[in-house]
Parts: sequence; structure tokens; C-alpha cells
Amino acid sequence: MINTKLEKLYLIDSKPELCDKWRQVFSSYPEVEVLTGDYFQQSADAIVSPANSFGIMDGGLDLAIRNELGFQIETDIQEVILNKYHGEMPIGTAEIINTNHDKWSYMIAAPTMRIPENIAFTLNAYIAFRAILIAINSFNESQPKRPIKSLICSGLGTGIGSMEPVKCAAQMRAAYKLIKEPARISSF
Repeated sequence: MINTKLEKLYLIDSKPELCDKWRQVFSSYPEVEVLTGDYFQQSADAIVSPANSFGIMDGGLDLAIRNELGFQIETDIQEVILNKYHGEMPIGTAEIINTNHDKWSYMIAAPTMRIPENIAFTLNAYIAFRAILIAINSFNESQPKRPIKSLICSGLGTGIGSMEPVKCAAQMRAAYKLIKEPARISSF
């Protein structure tokens, strides 16, 4: 079996409260590093775009990502959304796009919301982060010579989505913990 696990996960956000919560809940994972500040400060194999279901990158962190990677990245993810999802990528899916960028080879688009809206009382951060991690595992199994070993991710749903930092941190930690464990069918 191929080891598809991340060697380094950078959780980066400008909100100190979220970073403090991440440090608490991810303290038992030495491969996780929390950084406060500029989302683009660290290089890694992949960077996450906490997208909407249509791949429109005209606001929030998505706009900053598009400005950093170039407008083509929006065109590329929308082409995948059109061809694979008939124009609307569901929450709980993630797609890996080649960026042709020196600092981040891939962008992982994972909708945290269908359209820009409040998701404070949803499980969308958990669902999106789980999809991101599963997409990386699948990608690494199919691309063993160019695996994604390091990832940059922001607080999912904490900007336009208005999710509280404590909820986001707990949901992302729950998704990470479950993916790190052997697969199983959960009980109710």
C-alpha cells in the first residue's frame, strides 16, 4: 500500500483566535504547523481554495488566490466544474488543479458553500476538509512520483461563511483525525 499521508500541513490564517484554537486541537499532530498572518507566506505542494460550488473566485480568500495564481486558475477550475459536475460542484467534493506556479504546484478547490452565504451552523468545514484530505490520498495513489506531501489550508468557512473559530477548528480536527485512522463505517 502506498503511503499517501501528508508530511506537513500548514494551517494559516490572519485571525489569531482561530490560530490559537488550531494550536489547541492539533497539538497531538507534529506534522501540523499553525501560522498566523499572510496566507501566501509559506510554500507547499498544494494550497486550498475554500471555494463556492461554481468556482467563482471574485471575493474573499478566493479572490486573493486568483490574484496570486493568475486568472487562468479560475478558468481551469470552472472547466472541471462544467465537465465533471454539470456546472455545480457539491460541498463535500474537492478537485486538484495544476497551477504552473513555482511556490504551489497544485490548488485544491473544495466548496465550503454553494454560494456566498452564512454557514455558521453547518458541518461544512468538516465536510470540505474531509474531501480535501480524501482527494489528496486519491491523487497520491494515482501520482506516486509527484505526490502532494505538504498542504496549506485556511480556516474553512470563517470568512464570508461566518463560522466561529472554535467550530471551524473542531470540525477540521475531526475530519483530520478520521482520515488519519483506518477507514471504517461509523455507528450512529
